[in-house]
Amino acid sequence: MADVFGKERSALHRLAAQSESRPYYRPLSPRGAEAGIDGRTVVMAGCNDYLGLSADPRVTEAAARALRRYGVSCSGSRVLNGTLAIHEELEGRLAAFVGGEAALVTTTGFQANLALAALLDGRDAVFADMSNHASLVDAVRLGGAAHHRYRHRDLGHLDRLLASCGPAPGPGRLIVTDGMFSMEGDLCPLPGLVELARRHGARLVVDGAHDIGLLGAGGRGVSEYFGLTGEVDLVTGTLSKCFGSVGGMLIGPASVVEHLRHSARSVLFSAAMPPPSAAAALASLGIIESEPERRARVFAHARRLLAGLRSLGWDTGDSTTPVVPVYVGDSRLCLRVWQELLEAGVFTNAVVAPAVARNRALIRVTPQAIHTDDHVTLVLEAFARVRRVLGPVLPAPGGPRRPEAVVT
Repeated sequence: MADVFGKERSALHRLAAQSESRPYYRPLSPRGAEAGIDGRTVVMAGCNDYLGLSADPRVTEAAARALRRYGVSCSGSRVLNGTLAIHEELEGRLAAFVGGEAALVTTTGFQANLALAALLDGRDAVFADMSNHASLVDAVRLGGAAHHRYRHRDLGHLDRLLASCGPAPGPGRLIVTDGMFSMEGDLCPLPGLVELARRHGARLVVDGAHDIGLLGAGGRGVSEYFGLTGEVDLVTGTLSKCFGSVGGMLIGPASVVEHLRHSARSVLFSAAMPPPSAAAALASLGIIESEPERRARVFAHARRLLAGLRSLGWDTGDSTTPVVPVYVGDSRLCLRVWQELLEAGVFTNAVVAPAVARNRALIRVTPQAIHTDDHVTLVLEAFARVRRVLGPVLPAPGGPRRPEAVVT
């Protein structure tokens, strides 16, 4: 008889077990722009706190006040006993900020995306970018819709897939994409997606996990950046990146949001977002609105990193944002590069399959607004050192890339 506990370990598990380095599940002591690991202090260049708000005194004090007032947990779901005034305040502020009729906050960003399953059934067809976050993939699976995946940012391929469903009305059509892709650092081609959605009678959902708070003149995400506020049917996102907290959000038409409140299993059957997390997110939102210089600072670091890494011969793909991928290719070599960087005093992320395609393993580098110029210098020096130490086994330097405009 087969043993459900006896299945073969995942490729990631096997890779981690066979590696001399330990890039995953390493205990860290966060120290703002730096972190403690193994008794030493390193530059933290591997987290999503782009604006550096998770340890901002105003944010932590707001969380502490909520902790004293409400306690640690609501100990129940939003639909029963878990809705507090602070949740409703956060929802109202987020809807106004992003530009939607209504908002729903959830305990995590993953749960926010899983809630999309409540919009789908077996009669529908979903068209999804192949680089979408795993939570969007799982939402489609949970919803039971046909899942058509188009090549990354390839509008022509998407157009052909949409056309293959025949003329409207036909099946319900939903286009789903990340706004700013979490590994590649590039942006969805939103103007083209909006046009295709209109032409084919499809709805458009954009996951703004990494761009809300960061992109656009006011930090309202890719819709604002492209001048298309109000043209996306539903926006999802997380509060664990630019907002320095934890939680998820869905923002869109009030009727759709109300449907999700009462139908999405990830909402109905999960404990509510902890009050300190909601308070932290509210405080961060105020800072995002009042301190645009934080966005300017992190993009200045991104421009310097992208230019410096490319001049050293590293392949950073098509990134134009503070998500800076350094492509290595082979998974085991990627872990070696990660270890060398750590020894040089820089903590990054080693990203291998299934988070990226096989043979597209990469080191993910993410600057923060609270990094100093010296921190960025140390990161570039660490990559220069790795190029010297591992040069013979690294992909051949491609030389400086053609300068590309970096999103601001």
